[in-house]
Order: sequence, then C-alpha cells, then structure tokens
Amino acid sequence: MIGAVVVLYKPDVNVVSKLIESLVEQVDRVILVDNSPSQSQFLKLDDNVEYVFFGQNKGIASGHNYGLKVLMARKFDYAVLFDQDSYVDEYYVRGMQELFELSEQMDFDLAAIGPKISCNFTDNIIKPKFQRTAFDYDSLQGVPQIIASGMTIKVSALEKIGLKEDSLFIDGVDHEWCWRAKQKGFHVAQAKNIIMNHRLGDSRSKFLGLTYKVGSPIRLYYQFRNILILSRRGYVPTYWKVRCISLMPVRLFLNAVMQRQRKARLRFMLLGLIDGIFKRVGPYKQTFQKHL
Repeated sequence: MIGAVVVLYKPDVNVVSKLIESLVEQVDRVILVDNSPSQSQFLKLDDNVEYVFFGQNKGIASGHNYGLKVLMARKFDYAVLFDQDSYVDEYYVRGMQELFELSEQMDFDLAAIGPKISCNFTDNIIKPKFQRTAFDYDSLQGVPQIIASGMTIKVSALEKIGLKEDSLFIDGVDHEWCWRAKQKGFHVAQAKNIIMNHRLGDSRSKFLGLTYKVGSPIRLYYQFRNILILSRRGYVPTYWKVRCISLMPVRLFLNAVMQRQRKARLRFMLLGLIDGIFKRVGPYKQTFQKHL
C-alpha cells in the first residue's frame, strides 16, 4: 500500500485541492497535516483523505513524522511526502513505485527516490552544481540528497534510519535524513524521467547577473542556525559544509542590504548564527525566548 503525507501552513486551498485530487486517484490514503494557526477550509475532502489539525506550527519535520508514524503503524509499503507548493500528474506515484521495483535488481538498499524539480519561477529543471553521482542505473541516479516534497520513502527503511529530525524544524530536514540514511547503509536516488513542479522560495532577485532565491525573513533564522548545527556532524558531506559556510557572508550581505525588511532579515540571520553556535534547536519561539 502507498500513502501520501502533505504538510500545510496557511495554504492556498485551491492549489492544495488540485494536489489532493491528483493524489486520491493514486494512493491508498492521503494524510493532510495542518500546521496553520486556524483550520484550512476545504470545500470537500474525499473519504480517503485524513485531515489533522495541529493548531500551531510544529514544523515540516513534525508534520511529516506524524504521517509517517501513521503509515508505519498501518503497515504501508511506501510513503510519498509533499508540501503545499507542489503538483504532480496522474502517473507520478505509479512511476515512483516502478522505480522501486527496478531498484530491487541493484545490489544495495534504496531508502528513497525523489523527482527532478521544475522551478515554478523559471520553468527550468534544477541542476545542483556541486552534487556527485553515487551510481547511474537505468532510469535512476544515485544522489547525496533530495528535497522532501515528492520524496517517496520505503517505509520499512524507517526502522533503521529513523524519522525526520524534529528539532531542525524546517530547513535542512530533508537533506539531513538522506545523509543519515547513507550513514545507515542506504542510498537515495533521483528519477531521471519523473519531473515535479515545485515552488522554491517566495521570489527571485538578481545581483551582478546572478539569480538567487528569496524567502521570508524567519526562514533565514533556520537556514543560518541549521547550517552551523549540521556542519558539526561527521556524516554531513564536506562539500555541503564548505559551500554553505563560505556563502554565509554573501547571503548576509544580500539579505541585509539588497532586500526589503532589511532590519528583520539581519536580526534573524544574527540570531540564527548565535543559536547555531550555542547548539540551540527547536521552534523559533522557544529559542527566541532566550534572547528576550
């Protein structure tokens, strides 16, 4: 059996409804986990859709973990994870299942498969610049990490790898799980021929001819903090540590000087650095009480 877990936070109900309509035709159960402060008002949910309202923002890791625990308890074979900004066609889940069936011919365990990502802002396929290929087999390519949305997980692998790390809250959650999977002897892969449309960031800006993602100020807190948290861990790839840490001054400049809400952005980045240095994790409100 295959289940889907979709994590929501103040979603565009029309956008999410299209995702749900596609998923109910492809999976045995859809679990919606709502982190919003008030319940999202869907016109009608299929009997195969389970809606869970947290009443507070517990983060994408906790949202996915809730759904994964349900699917584990009900003995599902696969779990497909999404956030609210993704959309898949009617062949997506079956395509992922076929790739897992193909992977059984390989000599190592595959824990998760992700799609190629088409950015909604540019309509271009995202191609990581510093990502090594672990293997190349038929229509699968071994990669160090994949993003959470669209990730299809073999549920049985969770017993050895564990769930997502709640304390990271949002940024780096997907990558950390993939790196931990590798540490436990598993691989993750990207489908060569399956593409998912996804919104990365809130907008785009340009500086000296380079285009970069722009997110909300609060996301900068988690990004800066979690880079320092994860960079201390031995199983995190060295190339990721070097790249992210070396780009911190550039990102600090761009967000503190070139963007709107400059003061808020600078404050969040500095507090993220402070909490990262002192290894403070968890939701923003809990950690920020230490600074008040």
